[in-house]
Amino acid sequence: MNVGVIGVGVMGRNHARLYSELKQVDSLWVTDLNTKAAEEVAHSNGGRICPTVEKLLDQVDAVSICVPTQYHHDVATAVFAAGVHALIEKPICSSATLAKKLLPLIPRDLTVGVGHIERFNPIVDELRRIVKKPLYIETNRHNPASARISGTSVVEDLMIHDIDVVFNLFNNGNYRLQSSGTVDACGALCKMNGTTIYMSASRKASKKIRSIYIEEEDCTIEGDYMSQEIAVYRKPGQYNIDNDRYMQENIIEKVLVPKQEPLRRELITFLTCASAKKPFVVTPEQALLDLQVAEKISQNLTG
Repeated sequence: MNVGVIGVGVMGRNHARLYSELKQVDSLWVTDLNTKAAEEVAHSNGGRICPTVEKLLDQVDAVSICVPTQYHHDVATAVFAAGVHALIEKPICSSATLAKKLLPLIPRDLTVGVGHIERFNPIVDELRRIVKKPLYIETNRHNPASARISGTSVVEDLMIHDIDVVFNLFNNGNYRLQSSGTVDACGALCKMNGTTIYMSASRKASKKIRSIYIEEEDCTIEGDYMSQEIAVYRKPGQYNIDNDRYMQENIIEKVLVPKQEPLRRELITFLTCASAKKPFVVTPEQALLDLQVAEKISQNLTG
């Protein structure tokens, strides 16, 4: 399969690197308005450069759209018109309004997915297996300040990953939502299907955190997206009394998670789905829901 990468910023470079390593890829093509950057990425990954998006679309069967979010709608529209399978980096568009306009343009025979990468973190597969009836879910996604992000709130930048995981895997249906904070640090409280959900995100942290915490009737589950580790804490069968103090002995289970690079899994899945013309794991409809929830949370944030 001939594959292209449109936009060679940080994520585009990672897409090009991994595509160059996959057996499913026959040839790699890249394009970017920054010709020098495109040449560098093409050279370092054994790819070829195209001067325009239109010329690249003539060469490929599938593409990753890694341009800045404000250009997702226009670039994706051109990709669909050319009949090329597309993986759009998250979020699907810069607004839910544009995403709604984009969805009807997708031809039925194309595989179109959205790159919510955390869905491909191996701990998510294990959480899907372990979690039964969550009473409480808490997610924390905190980053140190970065000069790379501009023009979007921390919700669309970071929290949207947790929105995608929670809303599409563990809960669905009607929900009530409250939020507060700033565009750089905020929290959102959600009630859905009897489950209380709290999500926090920050771009002002001194420590990088990617965690999920889930309480059920008989256990507590902790997951770390970065270390790809899960611990399950079971309620003890009994309490020991020592010097008139209660000592609780928890049963801790460490889940064996096969460590894998989420982006590699994502790209392999995309190419496999495109080859078979099957739907991608993260559908445009799910990505639209993620964006709609993110926008509701952002409405209450201050500058």
